[in-house]
Amino acid sequence: QVQLVESGGGSVQPGGSLSLSCAFSGGVFNLYVMRWYRQAPGKQRVLVAGISTGSATNYAESVKGRFAISRDNAKNAVYLQMNSLKPEDTAVYYCNANRPGIWGAYDYWGQGIQVTVSS
Repeated sequence: QVQLVESGGGSVQPGGSLSLSCAFSGGVFNLYVMRWYRQAPGKQRVLVAGISTGSATNYAESVKGRFAISRDNAKNAVYLQMNSLKPEDTAVYYCNANRPGIWGAYDYWGQGIQVTVSS
């Protein structure tokens, strides 16, 4: 069973930086598309960034130019570098692993980690 464990969250002032990590275990990491989502209080969970098995990346418009997603297949980990943070980036951030299967997609979530941007 795939397990995802996020780390690196916390509190930072506006304009600051944080780096999130997601450790993957229990499967073949390089078969999975990896994504970061976030959920702010009272709002739906939304996609922040994704990285394919070939390391192609995509970003939500709200974070383009500020956030960078990367993966290390040797370490079974995905990262989210967040720069120029804004108060509206405050949310619980979730790591997601997804790959297609014969009977449907295999989809796994981490437990989430809090990021707070406040002065």
